[in-house]
Amino acid sequence: MCEEHQAGVGRRAVFLTGAAAAVTLGSVSFASAAEGGRTRTRTVRGTLEPGAPDFVYVPVEVPHGVREIRVAYTYDRPQVPAGTAGNALDIGVFDERGTGLGGEGFRGWSGGARTEFFVRADEATPGYVPGPVRAGTWHIALGPYTVAPQGLSYEITVTLTFGEPGRTPRPVHPPERAKGRGRAWYRGDCHLHSWHSDGRRTPGEIAALARAAGLDFVNSSDHNTHSAHAHWAEAAGDDLLVLLGEEVTTRNGHVVALGIDPGTFVDWRYRARDNNRFGRFARQIRRAGGLVVPAHPHATCIGCAWKFGFGEADAVEVWNGPWTPDDEVALADWDGMLVASVRDGRDWIPAMGSSDAHRDPDTVGLPQTVVLADDLSRRAIQDGIRAGRCYVAESAALSLALTASGPRGEHAGIGERLRVADDSPVVVRAEVTGAPGCTVRLVTDQGVLHTSAPLPESGEGAVEWRTTPAYAAYVRAEVRHEATVPPLPGSLAAFTNPVFLGRR
Repeated sequence: MCEEHQAGVGRRAVFLTGAAAAVTLGSVSFASAAEGGRTRTRTVRGTLEPGAPDFVYVPVEVPHGVREIRVAYTYDRPQVPAGTAGNALDIGVFDERGTGLGGEGFRGWSGGARTEFFVRADEATPGYVPGPVRAGTWHIALGPYTVAPQGLSYEITVTLTFGEPGRTPRPVHPPERAKGRGRAWYRGDCHLHSWHSDGRRTPGEIAALARAAGLDFVNSSDHNTHSAHAHWAEAAGDDLLVLLGEEVTTRNGHVVALGIDPGTFVDWRYRARDNNRFGRFARQIRRAGGLVVPAHPHATCIGCAWKFGFGEADAVEVWNGPWTPDDEVALADWDGMLVASVRDGRDWIPAMGSSDAHRDPDTVGLPQTVVLADDLSRRAIQDGIRAGRCYVAESAALSLALTASGPRGEHAGIGERLRVADDSPVVVRAEVTGAPGCTVRLVTDQGVLHTSAPLPESGEGAVEWRTTPAYAAYVRAEVRHEATVPPLPGSLAAFTNPVFLGRR
């Protein structure tokens, strides 16, 4: 049986939440199973106007005895003038525990990647969390990402199936340690999307590509859901460590929660103007054992540029996918933060890079973060990233080393400090393999102070440069491809975190 009713956003429908602006519409009710039929269906139609709230909640009154809730939706996509955003509408669902910020009632999110989903005790659509369909008020969550000048008209069809609920499987998660090689350099990709959000690959397919790319670890980071956590165990192995995470996709930037406890959900329904919202969830990520990593901070997609500041960041994703101008801006911005940390005598923020791969032809491991860690384990990899003992490379074919040595045999590597007097002579050495035709640049707080000749066809080479801590507060290395639009530099093949110079 199917029934319809209209829903709109009017003054009397508005219910302000404590998160980013939101409204709750009138509820959709269903008869009980005793009133006839194994399935019951309702269709809701409505229109959102330009300037609609970030989130619109459609309550669904779920009676007892429901085995499955299934939701399908459509919305119009009218033509818009050039330079004007068209319609884009995301969707998810919260159960009878409510829509409160923090996500106690969260049961799944697919953004704009799917037109329908289902949830039941024994199974759910990727992006959604299996579990009982308990009686009470559920909420379909709509996220009008952008709304055309003509408005956004939508239609939602909710189908309840009655019957025995089935049993919810106990989740199995990947181990927190792989075999490893002791203290060594381990390669990883910490920003990846599966079919549990807007990716098109299964965890198993991603793991196979990671192994083929020479990676030692990956981090699961689907948008705004932790549903993939219970589906990575079979993909892990002695040769591949799988960390669990989430890409928290707010309206003012994205952040990767890297290596959080299994089953941790991090809410995303807030903006930078909401007082201390991000700080609250950054602390939640750390309590769950994860790192806070702002992603693609200067990306040009709507809502992607990072606007929360970097006071809560454990690292920053400077390089995201194939090298583009926004990565160049992110690199320059990060370098400026290094200078500020030296000036103010405060902690610095390490840089990293990840592929953000979603589907073919996205390349898993382009780029990859190479971490010096004591073991191939969740904690050891996180410790290496947090300390900045890492560099970023475009593939496993490229290796890069950077060291600084003092006059009495003092020695420091990437992410470390060479503690010598300001006037002490320092020798900086960079060694590269796998970068034919590339140049090596040594960058300090003053800028690029040394550029090598192009590396030979073998792709191997070493560069030495002499300085003092008084002249260079830090040194970092870049490996660049040949410039295509001089005088702009060529695209990056690799770069390191800095070696700091001096006792300060």
